[in-house]
Amino acid sequence: MQIIAGLGNPGAKYAGNRHNIGFMALDAIHRKNPFSPWSKKFKAEISEGELAGEKVLLVKPQTFMNLSGESVGEAMRFYKLAPKDIVAIYDELDLAPGKARIKVGGGHGGHNGIKSIDAHCGKDYRRLRLGIGHPGVKELVTNHVLGDFAKADHVWLDPLLDELALNADMLVRGEDSQLMNKLALATGSKPDAEKAPAQKPAGQSHIRQARNHAQPKILPTTGPMAEMLKKLLGNKGE
Repeated sequence: MQIIAGLGNPGAKYAGNRHNIGFMALDAIHRKNPFSPWSKKFKAEISEGELAGEKVLLVKPQTFMNLSGESVGEAMRFYKLAPKDIVAIYDELDLAPGKARIKVGGGHGGHNGIKSIDAHCGKDYRRLRLGIGHPGVKELVTNHVLGDFAKADHVWLDPLLDELALNADMLVRGEDSQLMNKLALATGSKPDAEKAPAQKPAGQSHIRQARNHAQPKILPTTGPMAEMLKKLLGNKGE
């Protein structure tokens, strides 16, 4: 059995916040896979299902972010699981929007939800970080994470969450590299492909310019045109 915990803050006020991307990820997994209706237990909204032939418990702590570990730890102990059986999904300031990274263990990086899970569950669980970008100035961080995703963000957010949900079985099987590739393609390959054609006009332009400069230097050596040029230019070329 595994626990997939998505981190966020409860209530409609926070539903669209960048800080709630963990909740959004679990909602997407819940929508696109066979899971039970949400119910309340372990100070959380939970749902049971099966992925990759293994029982999975989705957990959305309702304790507010800073106390997320109370909920996840309670569920872990109830099912007699170990930290290795937990995946936490949460927002990451230090990753560009749409980027995803996964690892086992590590520091909390200033994320209070992760700090709480570390305290209640230990550190050796898997962490799936979903990038929300950094506002660039420390003083703007709070407003950034507690601000809603803009309409423009859904260009990468929706494909990211959909792809994660469709490949949630990879998460359960521990196929982390394959999953990261799937997420990267869903959010990153299209913009890269669109940039390539834009480079061609500049390259073609340089080629044309080079050809235009080169053409006057190529003079015919035989035929009527050659005879005419010899009369005009004399024998300078000989």
